[in-house]
Amino acid sequence: MLAGVAHLARPNGFVAITPHWVPQPQMIVALTGVAELAGAIGLLTPVLRRPAGIGLALYALCVWPANFNHAFNDIALGGTHLSWAYHGPRLALQPVIIWWALWASGVTDWPFRRRR
Repeated sequence: MLAGVAHLARPNGFVAITPHWVPQPQMIVALTGVAELAGAIGLLTPVLRRPAGIGLALYALCVWPANFNHAFNDIALGGTHLSWAYHGPRLALQPVIIWWALWASGVTDWPFRRRR
């Protein structure tokens, strides 16, 4: 939910790292903020939990190119260039974020088997 608020309240950094091939980056960043908020609310709503988890996992997959763009093109945010000490773990953790959305929503219980 915090990420969704950040996308809406402070979009400039997200727009800056959006790859050049993404059309209308300002609108896309706003829509991603709304998607994150909707996903967070969906995770809290039992009937929507599974679809929200799938949606958030797909969302995390779709925004991964922005993280690559940020890292490989050394895009400064607020005048600050971030090192690979930031970018490396950030890129490596994206699959974990995808898994986390699926796990939190009950789509998967791997690797922690739930008792039934």
